[in-house]
Amino acid sequence: MAGLLLVLSALNPGQAAVFALPENGDTVVGQPDTTVTRYTDTLSDVARSHDLGYAEMRLANPGVDPWKPGAGRKIIVPSSFVLPDVPYEGIVINVPEMRLYFFPKARPGEPRVVETYPISIGRQDWSTPHGLARIASKKANPTWTPPASIRAEHEANGDPLPKVVPAGPDNPLGAYAMRLSLPGYLLHGTNKPYGLGMRVTHGCVRLYPRDIETLFHQVSVGTPVRIINQPFKTGWRDGRLFVEVHPPLAEDVEKFRDRYTNIINQVVKGAGSRQPDIDWERLQTVVAGENGMPERVGSERAVVESAPAAEEQSSKSPST
Repeated sequence: MAGLLLVLSALNPGQAAVFALPENGDTVVGQPDTTVTRYTDTLSDVARSHDLGYAEMRLANPGVDPWKPGAGRKIIVPSSFVLPDVPYEGIVINVPEMRLYFFPKARPGEPRVVETYPISIGRQDWSTPHGLARIASKKANPTWTPPASIRAEHEANGDPLPKVVPAGPDNPLGAYAMRLSLPGYLLHGTNKPYGLGMRVTHGCVRLYPRDIETLFHQVSVGTPVRIINQPFKTGWRDGRLFVEVHPPLAEDVEKFRDRYTNIINQVVKGAGSRQPDIDWERLQTVVAGENGMPERVGSERAVVESAPAAEEQSSKSPST
């Protein structure tokens, strides 16, 4: 059906999300879901089983104890996304969203798709940089040579590192790594998957082991990588307007203080020929809630047919 987004790969536990790109200009993909916890589950467990990150699970479930949600607790699975406002090519990393989007080239006879993966990013004192880069090299079973600054940090914490960490289960890079053209930064796996979706790295972008393996085998050297800072995204789906609000990173709070102006500017930019009819009260609620999920805040205004022109009416009058 025209205008609908086709889910090519369902969000089954452990599987990455793959969606067909719409041809009508819509930019919202996926559908939110729910699940029910077992007694031993934490939100990190639920996140990993649905290929989501810890932070996005926390945003979507603000009243849930992340470590002891309890058995039989209904949990929202935030598996719907507004696509970032960028060219749909290569890899796009939206840092405040802690999410990576990959736009592979279309295969003959098949629609274009987007794949999306949760990520971990740099801590505030080791923030992930923004800008345009490319994949400079790829390495399976990488060794890790910690920079002097990281070795000094570990030494100060009583956890000294060797000059070179060999490949294997103790390597923080995991089984696959892709070096960026930005010196010192990588896309890589991890030997600690339960930290995924947090600000825990030294600036690199970390993925689940299964996700980096999938991406590694699709991405070629030279692929463009855009690292962006879009905590607020707006998009359309079937004539409905959506807003997705993430908390800005701590160091960017002042930059994004005027959230409403930022979002309205995005709505105007993305509307094109559409006439948005915004529910302002709903928009305020969504912005304040910052739950990281696409929320409907309006729709396309209906076009009212104008009355026939006076001269047209007069031409139809009986002649005297």
